[in-house]
Formats: sequence, structure tokens, C-alpha cells
Amino acid sequence: MARMILVLNAGSSSIKFAVYGAGLAPGPHGQVEGIGTAPRLKVTGLPDGSQRDSPIDAAAFPGHRGAIQVITNWLTAHNAGAHDVAAIGHRVVHGGATYDRPVLLDGDVLAGLDALVPLAPLHQPHALAAIRAAAEAAPGVPQVACFDTAFHHGQARLEQLYALPRALSDAGLRRYGFHGISYAYIASVLPVEIAQGRVVVAHLGNGASMCAMRAGRSVASTMGFTALEGLPMGTRSGVLDPGLVLHLMQQRGMSAGQVEHMLYHDSGLLGVSGLSGDMRTLLASDRPEAAEAVALFAYRIARELGSLAATLGGLDALVFTAGIGERAAPVREAVLRQAGWLGLAVDEAANNAHGPRISPPGRTPSAWVIPTDENLMIARDVRQLLGWPEA
Repeated sequence: MARMILVLNAGSSSIKFAVYGAGLAPGPHGQVEGIGTAPRLKVTGLPDGSQRDSPIDAAAFPGHRGAIQVITNWLTAHNAGAHDVAAIGHRVVHGGATYDRPVLLDGDVLAGLDALVPLAPLHQPHALAAIRAAAEAAPGVPQVACFDTAFHHGQARLEQLYALPRALSDAGLRRYGFHGISYAYIASVLPVEIAQGRVVVAHLGNGASMCAMRAGRSVASTMGFTALEGLPMGTRSGVLDPGLVLHLMQQRGMSAGQVEHMLYHDSGLLGVSGLSGDMRTLLASDRPEAAEAVALFAYRIARELGSLAATLGGLDALVFTAGIGERAAPVREAVLRQAGWLGLAVDEAANNAHGPRISPPGRTPSAWVIPTDENLMIARDVRQLLGWPEA
């Protein structure tokens, strides 16, 4: 029976999944969305090209545990292979200072990940719920945790430090960086002419960050202690003056919970535009507030690019990836034009065609659009950790 890997990516109200077969050939993928409200199972990637979209009985399959059961039931019923699944890989946002690579999950590791919940309270609990639910649904199947923080572990100490009392830094209050699974994938597929060079990768989606790489290794990232720092995002504020948070609490009477909700859910593109956190909606709108949100997003990317290029001591290439990075040509063009002082330029025809190379031929630094694939990266890591052959 062929080995199959099931990849799971759990969020607060959804669980995305993907199945990979022999040689990591992609199989069905999809998600259970609306967990806690009106859950639905959506599946694509079927052999006949069709799609499935069906409601779920929330009472019979409650929460993340129920969502995992729905996924494994569907795979079994449609011969995608819950009974064939030989390993399960999970995206886990935070690995702390301990986990610098994928790890086989057991009781001790789970306890260690539970201890990291305070560092990622909006993300970590959902991944842990999915891990425990998968262990119940597929007992005896090895599970592997792959961490968004792991790719950044090799950064220099100065990059990791905040200017806080040393006791707090020693207690783990430092910069970790995120989106590492995506960055690891991009590092593995960089064109040969830039793979060993100084590259900045812009992972631009609902969550957005940038990473400076040298020879495919992380040197610096715009995200730090949490996935809130750095660029403005779909609904997250990105970096701001910590004194502003104090002002909101001390002068405006907001509680810590209210500030947290505002910074994670009511800010970013949504907050500036007052319309939407979805870049597609903003680019299609004629409202000046939408245009301002897009302009601020591009401006902050260009500004962070200058900082990361300084960290690298120069720039050989800029790579755009993730949903906005791969599909929003106007955003890429705005960034490249603002970064012209670095030598970057845009080939409009190539940019409108979404790459892969979107700078003029022979131009250095070059600019690229490279699609990311976090699920495939997790499947690769699972296969490597378990020592399975490549075919």
C-alpha cells in the first residue's frame, strides 16, 4: 500500500488539508471552514477536476476534533486514503527557542508546545487541538510538527534582541520571525542565478512579512516576537509605537483584550480603508480610502526593503510570493518604482503576466514572482524526518 502524507494547517475557524502520494504527488486538498458557526467541507484537486462543497452537522462533528474526523472520514470514503495515510504533518506557528527543525510529536513535545501558547495565543492552541484530534482519528500514525519560526533560528543574536532588560530577553522575549515554512520553500526553489546571493523575499498575503536571505538562509525578518510586527496586513496593524498601546489603555480606557482585538482584527488594510482587508476588493474600489490603504501597504514594503537591503549589505534580488505577492501586479509595480534607488525596475508586461522574472532582462538587482507552497514543504519535511525514500 502506497505511503501517503496528510498535511494539516489549523486556524481559529478552519482547518486546511492536503494529501501527498508517492513521490509527493499532490492529491486532494481543501478545508473545513466555519468551525464553530456553520462548518462546510470544501475539496479540490480531485482526479476528475471536480470540486466538493458540503455542509457539516456541527452537532455531530463539533470543533476542531469534529473537523479532523470529517476530513479523515472523507478521505476514507473517497479512497484518498485515510487508511493509507502513513504520516501527518502539521504547521505550527511557534517553536520557541527550542524547536529549530521539524520534530516527531510525542507527549513531551506536546507539553513543550503547550508551554509556548502564551507566545502565540491566537495561533498555537488551534494547532495543538488539531494535533490531538488527529491522534484520536488516526492512532499510531506518526505526526510531525513543522514550525514557522524554525527557518529563522540561525539569525545573529543582535537580530534577535530587543532593547529590554536582559532578564526578559533571557526568558524568551525576543525576535523569532514567522512565515518560515514559506521562506524555506522559496529558498529551495530560487533561480540558480540568485540562489547564493542577497535576496529579500516578500511574503504578502493576509499575513505579510519580509525576510532577508543570504545563500538561502535567514538573516533578518520584519516579524519579531509575534506575527503582529512589521508590515501592515489584512487586519493586523504591523509595527507601531508601543507608546500608542499605552495611550489606548491609559488615556482611552481600553482593556488589554480590546487592544489585542483591534490590533489583530480591526487594523491593517481593513482599518485604513474602512472597507476590506482583501487586496482584491481594495484594488477594485474607487474609494480614496482604499487607494490610501494600498499605497500605505506598498510604501511600508519599500521602506522595509531598504532596511533589509542594508542588513544584507546590498541586494541581488527581490522575490514576491503568497496571495498578494503572486497576484497583485499593481502592488508589485508600486514597490519596485519606490525602490528604484536600489536599482530595481519593473518590466510592465512581465509584471502583468505575473512573472516569473518581472524586471528588465539583465537588470540587477532582479525582481521575481515565485509561488510558495507551504503544504509541499511540510510534506517534504515529513518525508525527510521519517527517512522515507524520495520515490
